Amino acid sequence: MIQVNLANIRSFVTPNYETELAQRLRIAHDHLQNRDGVGNDYTGWVRLPADYDKDEFARIKAAAQKIQSDSEALVVIGIGGSYLGARGVIECLCSANYNLKKKNTPNIYFTGNGLSSDQMSEVVELLDGRDFSVNVISKSGTTTEPAVAFRFFRKLLEDKYGKEGAAKRIYATTDRARGALKTLADQAGYETFVVPDDVGGRYSVLTAVGLLPIAVAGVDIDALMSGAAAMMDTCANPDMATNPAWQYGCGRYELYRTGKKIEVLAAYEPNFRFMCEWWKQLYGESEGKENKGLFPASVEFTADLHSMGQYIQQGERHLFETVVRMGPSATTNIVPFDEVNGDGLNFLAGKDMDFIKLQAMDGTLLAHVEGGVPNIIVNMERCDAYALGELIYFFEYSCGLSGYLLEVNPFDQPGVEAYKKNMFALLGKPGYEELRQELLAKLNG
Repeated sequence: MIQVNLANIRSFVTPNYETELAQRLRIAHDHLQNRDGVGNDYTGWVRLPADYDKDEFARIKAAAQKIQSDSEALVVIGIGGSYLGARGVIECLCSANYNLKKKNTPNIYFTGNGLSSDQMSEVVELLDGRDFSVNVISKSGTTTEPAVAFRFFRKLLEDKYGKEGAAKRIYATTDRARGALKTLADQAGYETFVVPDDVGGRYSVLTAVGLLPIAVAGVDIDALMSGAAAMMDTCANPDMATNPAWQYGCGRYELYRTGKKIEVLAAYEPNFRFMCEWWKQLYGESEGKENKGLFPASVEFTADLHSMGQYIQQGERHLFETVVRMGPSATTNIVPFDEVNGDGLNFLAGKDMDFIKLQAMDGTLLAHVEGGVPNIIVNMERCDAYALGELIYFFEYSCGLSGYLLEVNPFDQPGVEAYKKNMFALLGKPGYEELRQELLAKLNG
């Protein structure tokens, strides 16, 4: 079970802030539970761990087994919420070095999340001589970055296997009934999975969007969903004392009210890096509206204690930390004794790495609090698929609460469209001619 420790924020906040915010928090909670708040059309994730499509779930597992049997690699094409959650889970549970490890599952390459020609060429080169499949993820099928990437990899598949053979290796996760990708998939005969209408991209990791690549990596998606379902039941309880999402959402909002404008997420495991990236999109895209919202940042400890640690310790006092404790490691490594002791570390001989890491973590937390940086600790009992399912839902529910406390719509992202409009105009997309001329004039001074 996820537990939230708020002891290290107490000296930075109003002593009775939980009582002061209780009524607003209850209103936010009721909006999520009843699905009647602003943006309620995109709150399908709230009951998703219990109400997901069981037939599609079985098809996801069957497709994952097929890909494992006929492919040495899976290319996952998507951007934002269409790839961050899946990559976060795979790296967290299987290693950031997943593609380099000896294993009986395919390598997984994530692309279509940018516009780098070099990155595209590199993935193509990595696929040379290998059997591979493609999972293209897009609600509309017209989002520029994944749509461009899909053109390249679809051609690569068709050149290698022919159109019919390629169609059996393309899996489209898209709208249930409409859109460019759905139309193409139906015409070509691709197997399709659904991006639910009522679940936005950044909340979609527990749908087919995330579950197919996660399952291909060999992660137990039944356990992932079971953990999320357990946390869903916990978060439905309107009680500050027992609901960790209430505790976290309320605590971080109170810190925001006191002038802490940046939240830094940290973990002491390199494998957590892309979970941080998923978390940053979840909170940044949900809260950053109407000139409001915490700025979500992340660091990788202990490595970043030797770089960003200086700023956190003694820089401007406008931030706080949330630290995820991930439970004991799967392996044990004992520091060996050295007769010469040239490095002076024999005082650590016989101690395991987890013990050393824990002392570094506790020492850092105390130093940062003394330096004026409050921190929230999120404790996981262990790091497996069940526990990560709990953590995912915990962060999602806390995010919904936080958005409503800020009085913004936590489920839209109107600001994301601004760059797209300008990009389309500069690329010469039909219908943007007038804007194109305006932008060129500005660029040319």
